[in-house]
Amino acid sequence: MSLNTQTRLQTAADALLFTVQKTTSHPEPMQNGEAMSPDAQDSRGPAGQEEHQGAVPSAPPLPQEPQPCPRPRLVFHTQLAHGSPTGRIHGFTNVRELYAKIAEVFDISASEILFCTLNSHKVDMQKLLGGQIGLEDFIFAHVRGETKEVEVVKTEDALGLTITDNGAGYAFIKRIKEGSTIDRIKTVCVGDHIEAINDQSIVGCRHYEVAKMLKEQQRGTPFTLRLVEPKKAFDMIGQRTRAPKSSEGKMVSGKETLRLRSKGSATLEETPSEFEDKAIKKVDDLLESYMGIRDLELATTIVEAGKNKRNPDDFAEALDSVLGDFGFPDVFLFDVWGAMGDGKNGRL
Repeated sequence: MSLNTQTRLQTAADALLFTVQKTTSHPEPMQNGEAMSPDAQDSRGPAGQEEHQGAVPSAPPLPQEPQPCPRPRLVFHTQLAHGSPTGRIHGFTNVRELYAKIAEVFDISASEILFCTLNSHKVDMQKLLGGQIGLEDFIFAHVRGETKEVEVVKTEDALGLTITDNGAGYAFIKRIKEGSTIDRIKTVCVGDHIEAINDQSIVGCRHYEVAKMLKEQQRGTPFTLRLVEPKKAFDMIGQRTRAPKSSEGKMVSGKETLRLRSKGSATLEETPSEFEDKAIKKVDDLLESYMGIRDLELATTIVEAGKNKRNPDDFAEALDSVLGDFGFPDVFLFDVWGAMGDGKNGRL
């Protein structure tokens, strides 16, 4: 064989090898429905992946939205008002759970706690823990002290008492009117828990129920009050605390407060606006005038029910849906509606 002939044969062989390698490495797609050769099928990869070859690739998954940062755990400092080490509590969602947490810290029963004040260990009704706790407020728990019984004779229609409750079944005296029947009984003090009337226990009754019972006592007929006074620290002994006539100030600090509710869970909320704050105080005054009770949580709920209503009828309907058990008189509702209107127009 000549050199030229050998060279041409080698060149042809190289060309054929290149063609076979190209076909094996990059099979052509099926044309007009023709089946692919076994060689081409083998080149597609491991069994079970054939159906994915040649498919249009799916879109990449959308990036997940970042999870919202959880709110920090709210931790509050607390002491027993008559004296104790400082404890730390958290994780409560209503007043009953708050009392349970305090009781757990100090190894006492929650039923021992009569009420709590904020930022003062004294029986100061202006600093009573109501519906809101500022995020930096210090909680003082007032516990049961001595029990006492007093005999009362009504000499006029009103006894001169303003009643509130702690949201956990204990009603207590929040105000004593100067010169009234009760004011003349020097053993009765602001902060005393009313445990029984004529030996009938009223533990578990709301403040408006207790006020109604006292109002129904007949003039000239003696009746008995069983009272439990809060345990006092040394510097509080001998005091007969009388709440001033002005309404309670806001016991809050910072822009947010923990709002406690008698029903439902606590929520972290913005502090009330200036209008809402003034309206709440005015409604609390009206509650005392018409019902003999003071309750900032109740006043706050009333204002919230009416602040976006356009007329008294809508307000009365909204109030009945959330506080129908109270049976507020119509004249009270109109006075409250007027007070909220005064607040909105800057007249309070």
